[in-house]
Amino acid sequence: MEAQTLVALPIVLALELTPGDTPPRRSLSRDEAAELAALMAEDLHALVPRIGEARLAVAGALFDAVELLRPGFPVWATLDELARRVPRGHLENVVAFGTHEGHMPAQPLEPEAAFADGPMRLLPITLLAPESLAEELSEKLEVELVGRGEAGQRTADWLMRTLGVQLEHARYLSRNDLLALTCVQYEHVNLAPLWTLLEAALLTPYREESALSARGLRMRYVDGRVEVQSPADWLRSQHTELSQRGHELAGIVFELRQYAALLDAHRLPLVLPGTDAAAPTAGYLLETFAAADTVYDAPALYAHEAPGLGVIAVTLAQRGDGGRARVLAHGYPLHPRALGPLVADLSDRYGIASDLHALGRILLDTEGQLGAPVESLH
Repeated sequence: MEAQTLVALPIVLALELTPGDTPPRRSLSRDEAAELAALMAEDLHALVPRIGEARLAVAGALFDAVELLRPGFPVWATLDELARRVPRGHLENVVAFGTHEGHMPAQPLEPEAAFADGPMRLLPITLLAPESLAEELSEKLEVELVGRGEAGQRTADWLMRTLGVQLEHARYLSRNDLLALTCVQYEHVNLAPLWTLLEAALLTPYREESALSARGLRMRYVDGRVEVQSPADWLRSQHTELSQRGHELAGIVFELRQYAALLDAHRLPLVLPGTDAAAPTAGYLLETFAAADTVYDAPALYAHEAPGLGVIAVTLAQRGDGGRARVLAHGYPLHPRALGPLVADLSDRYGIASDLHALGRILLDTEGQLGAPVESLH
């Protein structure tokens, strides 16, 4: 037994909370995790008896789906690694990992406070099965968990008592089940294209995948990141009435912000095509077109604004003869806190003051593209 290759089979216990209920903590102590793991082992053995021939490992921590569904599945990968390290003389055992002095044994097993308020909490589990058993066990789990995966009453009661919450459901899912459930959730809120890219990053990270957002923004998963068409580039491809373009651009930026927030939660970088893959994400996208020209006035920063969205774009431009505007760059803050870093970045790149001139609207030029005032705002 000791020499056998062990195959990791990832599953999860999904806790659906009553509306408005949130556990007062995100993790369990070592002793609590061990108690829960013993109860889980009973539940799972009743569903698939041959689970007793595998090692069951439980992380005593409550996660959101976005924390578990990240490239490389770091939570499960860490749990697998820790479980393999535990000395064993046989495979028929259960191991659990909880907090010691307030901390989990490895950083990836620490749930993030930012995602603690979701309506579903997920406890990661992994089964380390002998290679000769893994395929059969995996197939059994996929069938039995879908059909009969409700947690036992003792397990559910223990969870409600220990966590101080009420549960609508407590159910075991395979990782494939969790992927399918998340896919349905994203499709329900019109984010199916995002799932197409995320699924590629999770399951086939070596393959490129393209998608088109609901509003027509081109996106591509490649080399561990998502490349997205810039709003200005999208605008150049539009042929609608000029009076409609500002409204449509605001819609594109709103959609882009939705995608950016979810991709960041799943730890998948969002960049413009041609961006250095090593460049850190700072919550904004920036495209530059030209260096400043001394023939023109000094560059200035202008904020395009839309109702309900605030600043949707920052244009860096300089005026020349007759007030003609020469655009040098566009930046797109993807969340409110990113506006300051975006302005500072442009200021540093072009050696100008960080004064931002509010336009109070989206300013388009005569060709319907993002522009700048032809007259001074002062």
